[in-house]
Amino acid sequence: MFVVLVEDDPYIASSICATLDFLNISVEHVSHARDADYFIRHSAVDLCLLDLGLPDQDGLDLLRSWRRDHIHVPVLVLTARLQTQQCVEALNVGADDYLTKPFELDELIARVHALTRRHRGFSSNVIQFDHLKLNKDTQEVHYQDQMIQLSRREYSLLETLMSHPNQVLKNEVLLDKLYGFQDSIESNALNVHIYHLRQKLNADYIQTIRGVGYMFKIAESIPCKNHTA
Repeated sequence: MFVVLVEDDPYIASSICATLDFLNISVEHVSHARDADYFIRHSAVDLCLLDLGLPDQDGLDLLRSWRRDHIHVPVLVLTARLQTQQCVEALNVGADDYLTKPFELDELIARVHALTRRHRGFSSNVIQFDHLKLNKDTQEVHYQDQMIQLSRREYSLLETLMSHPNQVLKNEVLLDKLYGFQDSIESNALNVHIYHLRQKLNADYIQTIRGVGYMFKIAESIPCKNHTA
């Protein structure tokens, strides 16, 4: 999952980023509307956490411009306490949910999971296909009833692929979700992660679409791989 956090309060931003990072959620923090607009329009963002009180533009105007241009990324608005009318207006212009400050980080994470789940059409934080099960709450992956040890980015990559079954995901989209907009990424980084996932799971789950990207393939014909602990 790739989250863009738009928050100009460094203390709040630091707490949110640390929590998301602990949960293996890739996050890009920006404090200005112009930077947020760039990320939303040029990268594969799963969710935007948007503070309305930004130094260079009103957050509502920014959100309104996204919806006007048919950008449908889920947006969770962060706003100051007792600004009920602002929350109502945010929902009316296209926000998916809101939180009033101060808030508990546990509630923020629960809302993040709920929004992404709803946006992808899932009713549970558990995704399961055949003998492969991924639990977003516990960050655990089981294959053939055995827990599989994955690195942080292997887990993030698998979650992204399983959340879009039978869909081709471009290499640049997957890299965005794994690394955000980091400048220094090894050219073969994605291939290495895919290789490790195939070694730990059934290689047939992840199919290479040459010159484009990868696809998580689900079919009744995928055989089980004998896995030893």
